[in-house]
Amino acid sequence: MPVKINGLPAHVLLIHVVVVFVPLAALMLVAGAVWPAARAKLGFLTPASALVALIFVPITTHAGKWLQDHLPSNIGHTNPQIVRHAHLGGELLPWVVGIFVMSVVVWLLGLRYELTWRPRPEQAAIDTATEISAGGTATLERTQRAAPRTALPVWLTAVVAVVAIGVSVGGVVQLVRIGDAGAKAAWSGSTTG
Repeated sequence: MPVKINGLPAHVLLIHVVVVFVPLAALMLVAGAVWPAARAKLGFLTPASALVALIFVPITTHAGKWLQDHLPSNIGHTNPQIVRHAHLGGELLPWVVGIFVMSVVVWLLGLRYELTWRPRPEQAAIDTATEISAGGTATLERTQRAAPRTALPVWLTAVVAVVAIGVSVGGVVQLVRIGDAGAKAAWSGSTTG
């Protein structure tokens, strides 16, 4: 895993990918879980965005650990703000795993079932017979329409939406806490008021 990019610590560059993709995936997940039209439009982009976040979180955390270990005068392990930032950073991965898992669940359920907020009765395939008159003779034509996708019960749609919202909010809140701690560690005492 990269620890330096162009001579700079990789952590300070890689963090931008995490800061963009975690909230993006969370927002897409919430939209897809609560709004059927958004789920249809976003499709595979939601789990793909969550996968990018999932890949970059451990890479960025590893680069941050390397940076913490290579700060001058062992400051990375004695400065409480840096220690807090590193500790919080280690807690982001479970949230991003949750975002990824729920984005895959919402996407797959949306492919197979209709996640709807309106109860609908089950409908089977409709087999119809139509009489066609051609030159005085009648023929019988049978047509079969595909059955609409089965709608999940509203309560199950609600459970999926609540879990998706929960992991999304949790992940974004954790990301903000990490960023706040990192900014305080990097900038405390470096400006004059």
